[in-house]
Amino acid sequence: MDKHTDKDSGQKRAVQYLYPPIDPFDQRMMDVGQGHRIYVEQCGNPKGIPVVVLHGGPGGGCSPSMRRYFDPSVYRVILFDQRGCGRSRPHAAVANNTTWHLVDDIEAIRHALEIDAWIVFGGSWGATLSLVYAQAHPDRTTHLVLRGVFLMTQVELDWFYGGGAGKFWPETWARFVDLIPADERHDMIGAYHRRLFSGDIPVETRYAKAWSSWENALASIQSNGHGGEAPGDYARAFARLENHYFTNAGFLEFDGQILAHMDRIAHIPGTIVQGRYDMICPPESAYSIAQVWPNCDLKMVRNAGHALSEPGISAELVRTMDRIAAQ
Repeated sequence: MDKHTDKDSGQKRAVQYLYPPIDPFDQRMMDVGQGHRIYVEQCGNPKGIPVVVLHGGPGGGCSPSMRRYFDPSVYRVILFDQRGCGRSRPHAAVANNTTWHLVDDIEAIRHALEIDAWIVFGGSWGATLSLVYAQAHPDRTTHLVLRGVFLMTQVELDWFYGGGAGKFWPETWARFVDLIPADERHDMIGAYHRRLFSGDIPVETRYAKAWSSWENALASIQSNGHGGEAPGDYARAFARLENHYFTNAGFLEFDGQILAHMDRIAHIPGTIVQGRYDMICPPESAYSIAQVWPNCDLKMVRNAGHALSEPGISAELVRTMDRIAAQ
């Protein structure tokens, strides 16, 4: 992690935009079928405005810090670990784990908690899942709040795993690429897939850490190009699930599906908070859906990258949730 003073002061400034930590009033494991049990928690006001939080990855899991974007006196906040990651079980499992399984899980949670409709809040892959869920269940989505938009297109995957982002971070890209033989580097997702699903846990963990480090290194605008080393169990779930979804093009019916189906949610109000210098999910995707979404408010945050924790992004997300609460 970069320890420069300017980053430290920025992080301290960001704290003023975040609500104090709040403890869950309900935590449970839900059996969603097909051999999966998912972790679900609720915090904030049990009678408040319901909002479901969709974490990134796929495979990232939810964390206590994600509770801090919501006024606990106003919002009933629902977070969950998607299939195969976080506290959900089985860990790092890809069987019966697709976008459509996750959409069904979101609906299962809504039914179990007796919620008629809710705000959907998600970033990165969480934004992808938010859009897919809303397009499938527009009558259950009252507002979309998205950060670092990813539309699960081949162009986006080629950017991040085909050398586009690597042109800005050549030394970091080299560390990611050098683990793969030269004759396999034309398809980095495929090359890592063979190793992440080799059946040899030490090999899977080694390549999972490299996969995770490449993404983590580019998340913050203050990055020094080193993503650190994630714990082995976390990295393995994160890398295997991401790679599984990317290998299968997000299990969408066709490339560009989300953009093509924006008419289904044109009536739903939405806010997009996008870092101007997001190296993982470049602003073009956020801009493209905003152009065909009449009720969307696009907030382009200057001097910000991809991470949820970027000070400007944190501030804008809190302002957005406070503004919705006041309506």
